[in-house]
Amino acid sequence: MRILILGAGKTGRLVAEVASERSHTVRVLASSENSNASALTPAFLKDFDVAIDFTTPTAVVANMHACLPNGVRMVIGTTGWYDHLPELRTLAQHHKTALLYGTNYSIGMQMMIKLAKEMTSTLKDAGYTFTISETHHVSKLDAPSGTSLTLRDAVLCALGVTDAGQPPIVPITANRTGDVEGIHTLIAASTCDHILLTHESKSRRPFAEGAVRAAEWLATHTGVHDFHEVFTQL
Repeated sequence: MRILILGAGKTGRLVAEVASERSHTVRVLASSENSNASALTPAFLKDFDVAIDFTTPTAVVANMHACLPNGVRMVIGTTGWYDHLPELRTLAQHHKTALLYGTNYSIGMQMMIKLAKEMTSTLKDAGYTFTISETHHVSKLDAPSGTSLTLRDAVLCALGVTDAGQPPIVPITANRTGDVEGIHTLIAASTCDHILLTHESKSRRPFAEGAVRAAEWLATHTGVHDFHEVFTQL
């Protein structure tokens, strides 16, 4: 498969490494080479099957507007752009191509989110309250992380809360320190005990491997997909 990696940061470079290990043809395009998606011309894009984006919330929207109309499927690892999701869903569907997005491509993290739903459903009527704690490296820009927000949404769903205006029901504490790759903990607390469900990332490699496997899956699918809904199919 011919894969275009958008973004040459630490994660983007690792995604390229993993894709090469899995025998794909890879081209990495740094953000400095692609201001406002200027490099993503039809002539350039015809050489690729799937693009994997790990750029910025601003850059990713322009990249999608360039890639999707040219039939290039996209795996999006960038977060912070979801207010544009309705228009980009429509764009992908109109051009009969495919878009897959997610806040975290680690299979382990996806399993934690699944377990978080089950734990919350079981304990919600037993006097427990729920909080989330997350820790990342000091250079991470968003706080709380996109993964924490996804985890919170899963807990709210299990609690039966449909009003997005009630996130304080599950407060998030975001910590930024050192070079921590990512630690997420869901705490269920009662007057008698605390139950902690924790996922700790040791490196970026699980994210990269998940993104490449997602691209492999997407190569034979169309439509718009949330990674959490399809990760068990990879």
